[in-house]
Amino acid sequence: MYTYSKNRVVFSSEGQWRNRPPSRIPSLWKSYLYQLQQEAPIPKRILCNREVYARPSHYGREFHGKISREEAERLLVEDGCYLVRESQRALGQYTLSMRFGGITKNFKLYYDGKHYVGEKRFDTIQDLVADGLISMYLEVHAGDYIATMCMESKYEDSPYMTLNSYKRKITRNRCRSTIRHAKDEVALKKEVQKEEPYHEYDRPPIESPTNDVFLHEDGDGIDVLQFEKLHVFKTNNFIGLPWCDFCGNFMWGLIAQGVKCEDCGFSAHKKCSEKVPNDCMPDLKYVKRVFGVDLITLVKAHNTLRPFVVDLCIKETEKRGVDVEGLYRVSGFSDEIELCRMVFERDCECADISRNAFEDINVITGVLKLFFRLLPIPLITYEAYNAFTNAAKKAALCDKLESLKEALKTLPPAHYQTLKFLMAHLYRVAERQKYNLMTPQNLSTVFCPTLLRCPEVGGVQDQLSAWHAESTVIEMLITHHRQLFDH
Repeated sequence: MYTYSKNRVVFSSEGQWRNRPPSRIPSLWKSYLYQLQQEAPIPKRILCNREVYARPSHYGREFHGKISREEAERLLVEDGCYLVRESQRALGQYTLSMRFGGITKNFKLYYDGKHYVGEKRFDTIQDLVADGLISMYLEVHAGDYIATMCMESKYEDSPYMTLNSYKRKITRNRCRSTIRHAKDEVALKKEVQKEEPYHEYDRPPIESPTNDVFLHEDGDGIDVLQFEKLHVFKTNNFIGLPWCDFCGNFMWGLIAQGVKCEDCGFSAHKKCSEKVPNDCMPDLKYVKRVFGVDLITLVKAHNTLRPFVVDLCIKETEKRGVDVEGLYRVSGFSDEIELCRMVFERDCECADISRNAFEDINVITGVLKLFFRLLPIPLITYEAYNAFTNAAKKAALCDKLESLKEALKTLPPAHYQTLKFLMAHLYRVAERQKYNLMTPQNLSTVFCPTLLRCPEVGGVQDQLSAWHAESTVIEMLITHHRQLFDH
């Protein structure tokens, strides 16, 4: 049923894990620091029994006015006791005196709406002292343990990986099953329907290009959950008893106990967060928006190869709009575009953008352009910008294509897949230029300000030069997309 490896139980199946003997359950959480926090001295406010002249309104009866260090030490008789006094030498400066380890410690005390002696801000002096006592107690009794706990922990054995590995496996298998089922349906449909040869300009729009491209062989085996993505760690005030998802130890203190990823909820000590790899798996309960969200975050949160907004808008456009004159050049009404955006924000993949909901196809194309325009990091990333524009400046066509291929390799997988899908769509739009009057050059003029953004803004001459290079990049990606992208 199980084997031992360095005091760790290894199970060969999920069923064996669920049915493991209780005495052999590996411990995910380490309670040592929690127990120490419980043992830390409790803050005891030393009240001033006399009337103090000009007491600051943000201090209570713990304020003793202008008393000396010696007087403060006499009043603080046991660990945890504290008081606030005004400096006898500097007018308007205040000191927090507290007893710890049999010694009276003095700290300059500040107030800006909250009380603080360091980086942490507290609503009350009592909370400030309680947090300080906990920190000092742990530093004395577990300083060495805290210094090494992060270094001795392995991410592969962390509570986060242990608790989420099965969830990732289930999500991955469900996604693969959906793709296989959809591919079977497409294959069956192609067997039933026999395509007739059409002239290039008379060929009707593809009924559902999104499915075909999505199910293309190069998409097989792509695990969206494995896309590399940085965690967005921010200092967090945890409620309750927080534990580190990396080392499994308790995160001590009353506020700002550690950091938390804004996209996936990973919680850790600040030092532990520095060892976490770039494998953030965003959760929809943290990713509240669709527009204005980092592209990698969005696809990982929804477990899709590309943003669903892109898929749905392109599918709807090719279904009923590829022959519309001025497609992508003509703008829809801004109010309707905003309404369509709100529909996506509300209904996500289930958004209704059909003709019944939005009759004007320019609204759909407007929303697609808006989505790319609002990306915090453009589709062709800032890091890849120079590689693309330098490729466009090459003299020979073969050199341009070779350099563009190399530039494409620098894009993150989610950006590459989305760009590939978009360029294939724009190529199909350009194929219908007899009707829609949109050539690759026209389309590049429309999309280059949205898909590429110059990291540095120079003079007018530099901007004109950059715009010409950007436009050339998009035009070549459209015209030569079959040569440039993996097919």
